[in-house]
This record gives sequence, structure tokens and C-alpha cells, in this order.
Amino acid sequence: MKVQDVNPAATASAGPGPGRRQPAAPGELLGRLRARHHGTDPVTHVERVPARPGEPAPWPRWTPEPLRAAFAGRGVAAPWRHQAEAAELAYAGNHVVVATGTASGKSLAYQLPALATLLADPRATVLYLAPTKALAADQLRAVADLGLDGVRPATYDGDTPRAEREWIRRHARFVLTNPDMLHHGILPGHAQWSGFLRRLAYVVIDECHTYRGVFGSHVAHVLRRLRRQCARFRGTPVFVLASATSGDPATAAGRLTGLPVVAVTEDTSPRGGVTFALWEPPLLPAAATPAPDADLLQVRRSALRETADLLADTVAEGVRTLAFVRSRRGAEVVAANARRALDEAVPGLGDRVAAYRAGYLREERRELERALLHGELLGLASTNALELGVDLVGLDAVLICGWPGTRASLWQQAGRAGRSGDEALAVLVARDDPLDTYLVHHPEALFGRPVEATVLDPANPYVLAPQLACAAAEAPLTPADLELFGDGAKEAVDSLVTAGALRQRPTGWYWRHRERPEVDLRGSDGAPVCVVEASTGRLLGTVDAGSSHVLVHPGAVYLHQGVSYVVDALDLADGCALVHAEEPDWSTHARDVTSLSVVSVRSYLDAGPVGLFLGEVDVTNQVVSYQRRRIASGEVIDTRPLDLPARELRTVAVWFTVSPRSLALAGVEAADIPGALHAAEHAAIGLLPLMATCDRWDIGGLSTAVHPDTEAPTVFVYDGHPGGAGFAERAYRTAAAWLRATRDAIAECGCEAGCPSCVQSPKCGNGNNPLSKPDAVRVLDVVLGHLPAPADGSVGGPTGGSGASVPRQPMP
Repeated sequence: MKVQDVNPAATASAGPGPGRRQPAAPGELLGRLRARHHGTDPVTHVERVPARPGEPAPWPRWTPEPLRAAFAGRGVAAPWRHQAEAAELAYAGNHVVVATGTASGKSLAYQLPALATLLADPRATVLYLAPTKALAADQLRAVADLGLDGVRPATYDGDTPRAEREWIRRHARFVLTNPDMLHHGILPGHAQWSGFLRRLAYVVIDECHTYRGVFGSHVAHVLRRLRRQCARFRGTPVFVLASATSGDPATAAGRLTGLPVVAVTEDTSPRGGVTFALWEPPLLPAAATPAPDADLLQVRRSALRETADLLADTVAEGVRTLAFVRSRRGAEVVAANARRALDEAVPGLGDRVAAYRAGYLREERRELERALLHGELLGLASTNALELGVDLVGLDAVLICGWPGTRASLWQQAGRAGRSGDEALAVLVARDDPLDTYLVHHPEALFGRPVEATVLDPANPYVLAPQLACAAAEAPLTPADLELFGDGAKEAVDSLVTAGALRQRPTGWYWRHRERPEVDLRGSDGAPVCVVEASTGRLLGTVDAGSSHVLVHPGAVYLHQGVSYVVDALDLADGCALVHAEEPDWSTHARDVTSLSVVSVRSYLDAGPVGLFLGEVDVTNQVVSYQRRRIASGEVIDTRPLDLPARELRTVAVWFTVSPRSLALAGVEAADIPGALHAAEHAAIGLLPLMATCDRWDIGGLSTAVHPDTEAPTVFVYDGHPGGAGFAERAYRTAAAWLRATRDAIAECGCEAGCPSCVQSPKCGNGNNPLSKPDAVRVLDVVLGHLPAPADGSVGGPTGGSGASVPRQPMP
């Protein structure tokens, strides 16, 4: 990597204030970055998001004068129209969600009615929930800086000293916490919080779009438990939610809270213009591809290396830049490579780039934020730890290394630049991945369309039953409570009675045990596995139980802070993996086998030779071996067996079947059906995050030429969480659009026989074999040719019911 055209004077004067060099305009800067790819243009699309003036509104008539003065002291002369609208709704007693863009001032929309109420009623209280401690700390500073008498804001979380907790319970009126602390600390101790809950006027739920999947489903019931305790004290707080722009925010907020919610979605705040580029790293020359069959497995330059180059180039231009990277290790790699390149150009210039991620001490993170804001740092490579919470003003450019998972996150990250109203540059650097490749060649999937709807499923029995147990431990359940918790609550209570967890009496259902239920809101599959250095006993880190068989099996190479370790033993009973430091010249790749059986069908669509289904399935997975591959060449050294137990999962899946005759008519030979379905399955998993707020690691899949339950060629895609997380259900409802995007991603990829950009999967337990790219397109053509494609992209309503019987594949 070589940094060109470094301007030391520019980088030296890039700090804040009058002496700061004005960075190049975004279009000019982008032109310089493109010019450094001699002979190829990595930019597939440039979108110009125009600047927008703000629309101020008068302060609501009920705003106390001290509050107006406090906001004026912070530079807020008047609210924007959407802030005033949301505040008026909340003050009138309506539950409201304000879903507007990054830096649109959502905080003022809930601070205004909440603080006005606290000033008007000296007994009222407010509860604020944030998904991260950093965001809660940022809001605490904002409220405290207003200097309002009697508000007494305080943070109550796992870091709060015990000596302060009693004071907060008795005296704080604006308590900032997170769902985990509400679940583990506040609700179980509701008697100690009775005074606070009795007077609770508002519940603020910030960044509510982050509550998705199993975590979001758990949080939904924690909020119902909160409502239940407030009702016991005759309290009915108003819920005010803040969200990034999202699809159908009123429905998502209503599902999260269990209440009717009014949405405010028109963003009337001013915004600087953004030049948004989609950037695809170039293909490496065949000779540079290490695999022996390079002509078939040509790959693209790493998105990490490309992002590091861009970060170094923008820093060399004196442009203050934030690079978002998906993993902690990736953030460290990007920062290290950018520093190295800058130091080669100008010794010492690399000191102006750093990494930022979770795992750093709080003091370290605050110092990095300060250094970036004051221009001492010009470049920061960060995980999504900086996506929420910290107000970074003065950034000129944002680099996004790989699709962040949702359009909501994409715009949240891009919006970190240009917050002061200046022009900004945002660049999405595509990874070698089906979804990334599809998006950089289909800009219409990103621009000019709403972001995803937040997906959660409070009716998931694996979430509902444990949450009802928690509620019963707090106070006996009544029939009215079951209505509060929604569909499936009675069945879940009956199962808890049968299991001996609850006892039914005429007055309700009582928790039978002395200890409280142990419920993890994150939905992790068991306690985490500790990774311990055998020679010293030093704890290196933890791995979640669900990933331990793949990441820390005996013989696996484990990376920690850039150091390699090899796993000596994995003790699943004690939750411990013993490792030793070693720098082998090989990497490890787990191989697994998966079987799936259909339990019941909820809905199905009969489309002639094609069937589309949604239902419950049992998935059995076992890691059986691992490959060792040379790091330098990719050569497989050997395959070693493993003796690990099988893991079983009951979850929800979407699947489609295709008749063998229709495949034959489409030109798919019988011998090629397994490879065709396998390739289609990989690509479909990769593209599902386009339709649902999930990551490809949240879902799994299976394909087979003849499945015993369907008696036909079948592709399954299932939620990787017990009971399901709502992703498969979303896939079923948007099947035509989802599979159309999958088909296009495969067909439009420039490779000949399949690559990581289309049909190869990084998580395939069969080593990406067999795969047939052209036949996958033919399979999807058959499916799409028979599925109805209504205007909204859904498949329409269900045409069948559920039950133990499984409809067989319809024949043409």
C-alpha cells in the first residue's frame, strides 16, 4: 500500500479552529481517490444527497421558560417542526415514535415533554432506556448540562457504585439505564422502586430500531413487565421512542411496547449535502490468486485492505475520517495498515490514526473521541461502537467497510459525517459477499427507498415462557396479565405449570422456586465458554456457547488481539477452552453435517410445480471435522476428525420445493440438482438481510435433491435461534422480492463458476461443494416464474393451514 500526494501542510493544519485547512469538496476528493486505481474504476455508483434547509417551529405553549432558556443556552433557538410535533403528541398523552435521520435532533423531541413535566410536577419521574452504556452516558451529560433545578438525572447500570444506588432509587427523577438492568435489577426489586414507578410519567426508549430478533422479543416482554408493575401502582406512563428511519416504525414500536403508537417520520432538520459512493474493490489478477484453481476461484481485493488504503489517502489529504469496520479484529487491521502506509510516506503521520472498539477501557475511548474532535487524530477505524451515542461533530468523510447489515445502520453510519452542516463524503466498500456485490450494482436497493422494518416476534414460545416466569417471580400472574403478554401466553403458562415452575391457584399463577429465573435477554445458547491460556491461567476472552464448536474446537486456531493461539482442549461441561500461544502457517475451518425435519406447516402457497412453505422445523447440527489450510496458498493440508456432541434446535423455517420435471424442462440435469440447490441456498441466505433486519450469521440453511418430508428438491432457510426470531417469517412474506434479488446477484456476478461474491459461503460446513452457479439461476427462474409477485413484493396471504401433516410437492 502506498500513499500518494501527501500534503504535510494540510495534515498539520487539520485541527479545529481558524487554522484548519478546508478539506477538498467531496466530489473533488472522490475523484482523487478514484484516480489512484490506475486502469480500473472501483466506483459503481455515485449518489448525490442534496442539502436541505431546516423548518423551525414555535416552542409548544406549555414549555416552561427555564427550559426554553436552558435550550437557548445550548444554541437551540427553536425546535424543528418534527421535534415540536412529537413533543406535542407525547405531552398530550399519546405514545409516539420519532423515526428520522441521523443528527435530526430526536433527543430534543423526548427531552422537551419529559423535562417540561418534571419542572411542572415536582413528584414526576422519567425512565430512559438505551441499548448501550455509552449512549446513556451521552444523554446524561446532555440533560445535566441543561442545569435545570430539581431534575436530578442519574445513570443506573452495572457500573453504578452500590453506595449510589439507594440514593438514585429514592431521589433521582430522570433515571438512565438499559434493558438488561431493567430486567435484572429494577423489576426484580420493584418494591424498592415503588415510589419511582408510582410517579413514572414517561418511558423513553432510544434507538429502538436496535431491538430486533430474539433480543428485541425479550425486550418487548421486559417492557410489558414494566407496564404491569406501573399498573399495580396505578401508573400509566407515556412511551416515547426514538428510532433511525425504518420501515413502518409505528407497527414495530407497537409490537415492542404492546401499545398503539403514533409515528412522526418527516425529518425537518437541516442537513448538509452528502456525496455517497459505492466502491467495489478490483479483482485480483489470476496469477495473484493463491488457490491452485485460480482461474475458477478468482477473488477480489480484501475490503479491509481497500478501506485501509482509503483511510490513509483521506488522512493524507487532511480529511477527518471515520472508518466503520464490522469486527474488532478488522478495526485493528485497518488502523494498523493505514498507520504503516502513512509512516512510509511521512514518518510520524501514522500517529494520527487509531482504532476504536468495545473492549477498550472507558478512559481510552473518551480520550480517542476527544482527540478526534480536536483534530489530534485525523482517522479512526471503529466497530459500530461509534454508530450510536457519541456526538461527533466536524467529520468530513465516513468509510463503511462492508454492508453493515441494514439500511438503517448504513445511514446511521454515513450520517456521522457532516453533522455540522458541511458537505460530506460517504463510501461503502463492498466485501466479497453476495449481498455486498448485489448492492453496489443495484443502487436502487439502497437509495430512494425506505429502510427495513424491524423484525421481532414476542410470541416466540422460547422467549415468552421465560419472560412469564420472570413476571410471576415478581408478582403472581392473573388472567388479565396473560392478555397483556399477548398471543401464546396461556399456552406458555400451561407449559410452565406442567414443568413445575408455576403453581395455579384461584388467585393466579405463582412462581414455585426460591431463586429467580435465569433469563438472558441476548438469547445466547448457554453460558459463554472461557478461553484460557493453559500455561498461565490467564483469561483471554469468551466465546458464546453456540459458536464454541466452530471457533474453539480442539486444534482450532484462535486469534486474540493479533496473537495466534491453538486450542488444546475444549471442556463443554466446565465451559472452558485451554489454548497455547503458537503462530502456525495454517488456518482451521470446521466442517459440519446438518439434518432437518419438518414439525408443522403454518402457511403454504401452492404455485403448481413450486411450493412455498413456512413452519416449525427441528435442526440437528454436528461439527464432525476440521480442515487445516496453508495461509499462504490456501492448500488443504489435511482433514482431522472431531468428537463433539450434536446440537439440536427447534425453530422456524421458510422453504421452497420444485418438481423434478420442471427442473428438467429448465435444463437442470438430475446429477446437477444438488449443486444447483446448494448454490441457490447460499445466495438466498446472503441476500435475506436485504429484506429483514438480520445478519447471515443469524440464519442457516439446508438444501437437498429429495427431502423425506417434502419428497421433492427443497431449499430450507431457518432462523438460528430457538423458536425463531421472525426472519424466516419475513422471508416468506417477501419471497418474490427476496428470491428475485438472489437470482440477480448470482446471474450478474462476473465470475464463471461461482465465487464468494455470489454462491460461495464463508460458513458452509461442506466446503462449498457441490455448487453449480448456472443451474442455481435456472432453479430460481423456475421458482420466480410461478410465484405471484404483487406490487408490495409479498407472496400474498397463506393458502393453507398448520398441523403435523406436511403438504407434499404439487406436481405440474
